[in-house]
Amino acid sequence: MTDFTAFETIESGVRSYSRAWPTVFNRARGSQLWDEQGREYVDLFAGAGSLNYGHNHPVLKEVLLDYLSEDNIVHGLDMATTAKGAFLERFNEVILKPRGLDYVVQFPGPTGTNAVEAAIKLARKATGREGMISFTNAFHGMTLGSLALTGNDMKRGGGGVPLSFATSMPYDGFLGPDTDSLEVLHSFLAADGSGLDKPAAIIVETVQGEGGINAASIEFLQGLEAICREFECLFIVDDIQMGCGRTGPFFSFEPAGVTPDIVCISKSISGYGLPMALTLFRRDLDLWGPGEHNGTFRGNNPAFVTATRALEEFWQDDTLQQEVDQKATRLANDLQDIARAFPEAGATTRGRGLIQGLHCEVEGLAEEVAGGAFERGVVIETSGPNSEVVKLLPALNIDDAALSRGLDVICDSFEAALVGRGLRGRTLAAAGGAG
Repeated sequence: MTDFTAFETIESGVRSYSRAWPTVFNRARGSQLWDEQGREYVDLFAGAGSLNYGHNHPVLKEVLLDYLSEDNIVHGLDMATTAKGAFLERFNEVILKPRGLDYVVQFPGPTGTNAVEAAIKLARKATGREGMISFTNAFHGMTLGSLALTGNDMKRGGGGVPLSFATSMPYDGFLGPDTDSLEVLHSFLAADGSGLDKPAAIIVETVQGEGGINAASIEFLQGLEAICREFECLFIVDDIQMGCGRTGPFFSFEPAGVTPDIVCISKSISGYGLPMALTLFRRDLDLWGPGEHNGTFRGNNPAFVTATRALEEFWQDDTLQQEVDQKATRLANDLQDIARAFPEAGATTRGRGLIQGLHCEVEGLAEEVAGGAFERGVVIETSGPNSEVVKLLPALNIDDAALSRGLDVICDSFEAALVGRGLRGRTLAAAGGAG
């Protein structure tokens, strides 16, 4: 057995998930995790969206083991390799061509923030402008460029320097139901005296996962694209957590009928949790000189292998998308039932596809529910600027039994948290909620 004190005494205090889930995990399969004591957990976290097809999917594991057993290329920088060529061809045939997207593919580095940093640099290079517009409660990464586009005060504070050349505007619904966020953005861009320079690009998440599961409307995304065209700035969609089927279709922006100039992809693109990221952009935007943006680990060939097989296994037809849509409806209904069962929590549902959650008006309740769920064998996290949302991010292929068990535990955890606070049966106002 591993001594947990090693994590507490040797690892940096920056660790977070091991604080929320204080056990040593050692095995995983599908939507199940096991710790060293043999205890089983239902995983409704899916590696923060990096495991859309679950842990150790047998089809993906098989091709990975075969690839490694034959002494194939593992580290390849941006060299031409068999694995990379196969991925590029399948991605073009299975994803880009059927959607009419004439994008080129850049491998910017292995993580999501690498994809965003490349998008920022390319937008500035293409337009000759410096500024970027992002949105309230956005999360785009932890390196300085992407951090400047992130809304969370705590994360921004870790930068230690002024986060410049970025302006935050209100996301859809941020100013309440009576204020149109697009009108605010448009007025700032159009007015001669607003003090807002025309940006190189506007970057948006279709659903803000870390920011509280805030889902932009179809109309908001369409209007945002129109604003980008009017003011001749690039339209960037950060699809790092919402892409690869999280909301149903492969790209989360597909239902809006918009065509971003640049798309950032990471997390589940490898299909197996292996580090991999893509920055996709219009062919005429391919203005890079050789090596102008690079990185040592942008050629993770085992990730190319599992990514190619995931495209073949899950995306050659719409079967997975239909399954996601069905499970999303079931999940929304079940969460609504939980919200109705515990009016003391002031809980409301939010989200899209298989990223959904419950926003709790009672301060600290969401964190207490998540902690209680872990004690009962379910791994979930919270999101939002004050961790006020119980966030569910299950694998897209989670089986009904695991999802049912997870939801039952969440329901029990709400009950226990409210009883423990002496709030069960009281009105929301009496429970100390916003009312």
